[in-house]
Amino acid sequence: MSSSQQQFAYPVSSSYPAAPAEASQSTQNAAPAASSSSTTQPAATQSRQAAEEARKDRTLAEFMLMLDDYEPLIPNEVTDYYLQRVGFECEDVRLKRLLSLAAQKFVSDIAADAYQHARIRTNATGGRARVNQPLSGPGSAKDKTRTTLTMDDLSAALAEYGINSRKPEYYI
Repeated sequence: MSSSQQQFAYPVSSSYPAAPAEASQSTQNAAPAASSSSTTQPAATQSRQAAEEARKDRTLAEFMLMLDDYEPLIPNEVTDYYLQRVGFECEDVRLKRLLSLAAQKFVSDIAADAYQHARIRTNATGGRARVNQPLSGPGSAKDKTRTTLTMDDLSAALAEYGINSRKPEYYI
């Protein structure tokens, strides 16, 4: 399928040329330049860099167009509140959604890391020992697979990102 026949699931601006055509043009231009002399080699490198920059710009533009329809888990009002609180002023909804998406990924990564810490902790101790509960019954199989996140797990996950979440120690 040629690049002009590619179908995208989202609208793509026609102002950007297709990536395969750029790559073939830059390699066609680079081959004669490299064979003629070594002084024109930087020009070939620059044309490849320009083609790569154009591809990145096109990819970013396509991604920004996808953000028009995307509704992040963090509501726009919450994002607006915190952006206003830190002094960030922007009317572009797509940029606000991009920041909301980055915050969502950050929270998701921390939760996944905390879950891994909890799984390691429960596997290292051999599971949970419950004194007052019987070992048989309908809830025993469910309890073996259930993982409880603790503040220690969350603190360990946050420490990987350089965030200190320990409670202050109180002396009596």
